[in-house]
Amino acid sequence: MEDLRPDKKIDIRGLVCPYTFVKSKLAIEDMEVGEVLEILLDYEEAARNVPKSMQEHGHTVLKVEKVNDKDWIIVVRKEHD
Repeated sequence: MEDLRPDKKIDIRGLVCPYTFVKSKLAIEDMEVGEVLEILLDYEEAARNVPKSMQEHGHTVLKVEKVNDKDWIIVVRKEHD
């Protein structure tokens, strides 16, 4: 996959579910269709739940990557308003 350049980044390390999804959902709602959101988080359960919830809301999960011992990056493209 090509190097993705996110249009917006949020750092929600330190938050747990359901706040991780709430913050992610609010961030993507403020974006335009087709834009890409990068989410940095450090809660393992959220690394599974946030992508699943984003897909259930009709957005495309482009990447879920564990970047070190405790952090994940999730990249999502907004597909609709």
